Amino acid sequence: MSVLANILPIIQIIISVVLVTAILLQQRGGGLGISFGGGGGSYHTKRGFEKILFITTVISAVLLALTSILVLLIK
Repeated sequence: MSVLANILPIIQIIISVVLVTAILLQQRGGGLGISFGGGGGSYHTKRGFEKILFITTVISAVLLALTSILVLLIK
């Protein structure tokens, strides 16, 4: 258990960096134009890199939550 307790914080740091990067790379629909009444309400499905980025965000968020729970259970 001691080895796992030493490795988990490193794993959490790596996952959190991946999560932050994935969140920052996602586009925010419309930008500043929406604030001033521009930008219609068009919706589209995620395709290609956008879909991979979304799935990566969800998976890394779940993994970060699971490792956090695991850290609490080990201590």
